[in-house]
Amino acid sequence: MKLGLHVSDFTFPGGPPQLAADLRRIATTAEDIGMDKLSVMDHVWQIHSVGPAEHEMLEAYTTLGYLAACTTRIDLLAWVTATVYREPGLLAKSVTTLDVLSGGRAWLGIGAAWNQDECRGLGLPFPPVAERFERLEETLRICLQMWDDAEDPFHGKHYTLERTLNSPQSLRRPHPPILIGGSGERKTLRLVAQYAQACNLFLGPDLPHKLDVLREHCARLGRDYDEIEKTVLMSLDIDPARGGVDGLLEQLRGLAELGVAHVHGRISNAADSTALELLGERVVPIAATFEPARG
Repeated sequence: MKLGLHVSDFTFPGGPPQLAADLRRIATTAEDIGMDKLSVMDHVWQIHSVGPAEHEMLEAYTTLGYLAACTTRIDLLAWVTATVYREPGLLAKSVTTLDVLSGGRAWLGIGAAWNQDECRGLGLPFPPVAERFERLEETLRICLQMWDDAEDPFHGKHYTLERTLNSPQSLRRPHPPILIGGSGERKTLRLVAQYAQACNLFLGPDLPHKLDVLREHCARLGRDYDEIEKTVLMSLDIDPARGGVDGLLEQLRGLAELGVAHVHGRISNAADSTALELLGERVVPIAATFEPARG
């Protein structure tokens, strides 16, 4: 099992003047302890589950470009890109640029978007949910076409591109891996089975059922279920109230037994390297021995 770090809180003790230095330290520490992926949110206001909207929030792809320059090995992605915040051609270009400048370490993490308040606040598009999912699927098709060698036009219901030229191409071939966030059974997990290399699910009692639904979509579409990396987003804090290191390892072992190959998580007070370093010493190497179940 692999572990990854999700940076969702940019309200650090040193404030904005120290934010770049804090982020660099977080990124290099995550890489040094053996984390597999490093992500940031694609929001323009802080989300309510983390803090007040007024707290610091950085634009995702600008931040990922900075993190690419700070690191050399760890994979980078937005967890997850809001599909309606950028035109698909520009999004494909942004992810390609990140991939080239990072030496082939970019992923496309993407979802249908949900934060109406920040969209209304900053004038970003936020169509009804059915249309957002239509746009998500067209965006996936456009990105895959741009990462192909064809330069044919694309004519969809919502987007028209006259020439899908993408130069330079991504270093990772045939394209940067795609992770689709969300656990909707009818639309999201079907899109995972059809287009993605990884899914993002949430820790909870319905997780085995969600995996069964994904398995069913794969069977209908003729997709190998084991080709898709099952990822769960959860806290990676070593919390004495939850059994400390042993409790976290037990939880990770149980997820591996369900077939989860990657656990991606937040760490409280990430600007203090102590918690990350402890995770690297006590958890990352042991979790690496957990073999995810297949089939």
